[in-house]
Amino acid sequence: QVQLVESGGGLVQPGGSLGLSCAASGGVFSPATLGWYRQSPGKEREWVTSTGPYGRTMYADSVKGRFTISRDNAKNTVSLQMNSLRPEDKAVYYCYYRRDAQYWGRGTQVTVPS
Repeated sequence: QVQLVESGGGLVQPGGSLGLSCAASGGVFSPATLGWYRQSPGKEREWVTSTGPYGRTMYADSVKGRFTISRDNAKNTVSLQMNSLRPEDKAVYYCYYRRDAQYWGRGTQVTVPS
């Protein structure tokens, strides 16, 4: 059973930056795909970004150029650096791990006021 714990959420003004981190345990980390989804009130969960086992990264168009995902296989962590934040980035951010099955963290709140 893989367990994921996110940290780093908070309140940030528009145009500001925030970093999220996700620590994984209980799984084999390096061959897994890791990433982030987010969910805003009243909306479906939205895929944001992912990093594959060979380091390939992908981003949703809405965050491309502003967000950067990175992974540290030695520490079993995946991070998300978010720059130029906008009110529409406000959401609960969930990290995920996918290999034979998909696992989710409990989420961390990011608030960007209008």
